Amino acid sequence: MPLGQAKKISDVCLLVENIERTVDFYVNKLGFRMRRRAEGFADFHNDGITLAAWELDHINRHTGASNLRAPKGAHKVCVAMQLDTPAEIDRLYAELSAKGVSFYRAPDDYVWNARCVYFTDPDDTLWELYAWLEGGPGDYHDEHR
Repeated sequence: MPLGQAKKISDVCLLVENIERTVDFYVNKLGFRMRRRAEGFADFHNDGITLAAWELDHINRHTGASNLRAPKGAHKVCVAMQLDTPAEIDRLYAELSAKGVSFYRAPDDYVWNARCVYFTDPDDTLWELYAWLEGGPGDYHDEHR
């Protein structure tokens, strides 16, 4: 069985420049609860996959992976969180805006049949909050079956 079908993705690890700044944002602005904290690393409780953050210089020292920084404003990943209703998008937009989270624009209904809103964390990781509109995501198509 191919890897992509054998196991579900268990963790998403954001590669960040400053772990303290990242922890502050995710705990104090987005309301995540810390699960583990170590030098250059943190991960957070969530009902879905584990969200982790690993400082670029720390991962470089321990694994040899590059610590090259992306230019300001460059996005390499979009972390999406599905909410139950479109009204939750509007509520969270107001709540997070009051905490200083900057959004690209107000929530809107998009052609893919979802109400969405977008913001970035301090390391320019793009976040999408979305909820399906009436009718949901539509049919699932897999031409390779």
